Amino acid sequence: MDTPTGPTFRDATDADVDDLVALVESAYRGDASRAGWTTEADILDGQRTDPEGVRQVIKTPDSRLLVVEREGRLVACCQLEHRGTHAYFGMFAVSPTLQGAGLGKAVMAEAERVARADWGATEMHMTVISVRDDLIGWYERRGYRRTGETIPFPYGDERFGIPRRPDLRFELLVKSLV
Repeated sequence: MDTPTGPTFRDATDADVDDLVALVESAYRGDASRAGWTTEADILDGQRTDPEGVRQVIKTPDSRLLVVEREGRLVACCQLEHRGTHAYFGMFAVSPTLQGAGLGKAVMAEAERVARADWGATEMHMTVISVRDDLIGWYERRGYRRTGETIPFPYGDERFGIPRRPDLRFELLVKSLV
């Protein structure tokens, strides 16, 4: 009897760029993203990332792009960036057809472990579009707290998408890692 293997984690390489762009886009944009619950298709059109943006994360010092594979297939990813006493968590994507089965929790736990073990980070920071109440609630159930600190959405910069509403902004969420 074949049993599925659990996820494996590794750092992304240039060879992963196209697959990573496809994964991130599938989790957040367009009709394909509606297969999962993390879609932003109702609030943003256009791209979520591009090859240049992914390559930049891979090459940036003090940054890692963790790739998650299951049975040889890329199924999730997240960015970690060392920023002094804290780490930044971003570019988090789970294949839409695998969402809701615990993979996201496993990715977050590994990201937090890496930030503590490799960088001695005492906090994890992330920014989330403030109107994403369901997603923010998911992070809150994992120990993140809303700070009330917001950053304007980059309207007019299509590298971040094309907004479908005028009230978008990012909110900083923080979790203690100690």
